[in-house]
Amino acid sequence: MPDQNDYSGLAALSICEALLLALNDHKILPEHEIVGVLRDAATTHENAIGPQTDMEMHRGVADLIKRIIAGGNSVRRPQSD
Repeated sequence: MPDQNDYSGLAALSICEALLLALNDHKILPEHEIVGVLRDAATTHENAIGPQTDMEMHRGVADLIKRIIAGGNSVRRPQSD
């Protein structure tokens, strides 16, 4: 069963995704800059150091960010017919 930390993490992810979409929609940041921000975040987690349990969490976060980049969830893309 999810705990409060799970809810907090999902809320933070949703808020950040909405902000990235708004920044792109309003032409404040282009897609390549948004992807760059996400790559920087993934790299930060990949380069983290600490106890093994922390490292597993950091690897999981980096993998999730990479999946977000690959899935294109951080920017709106025209849907193909």
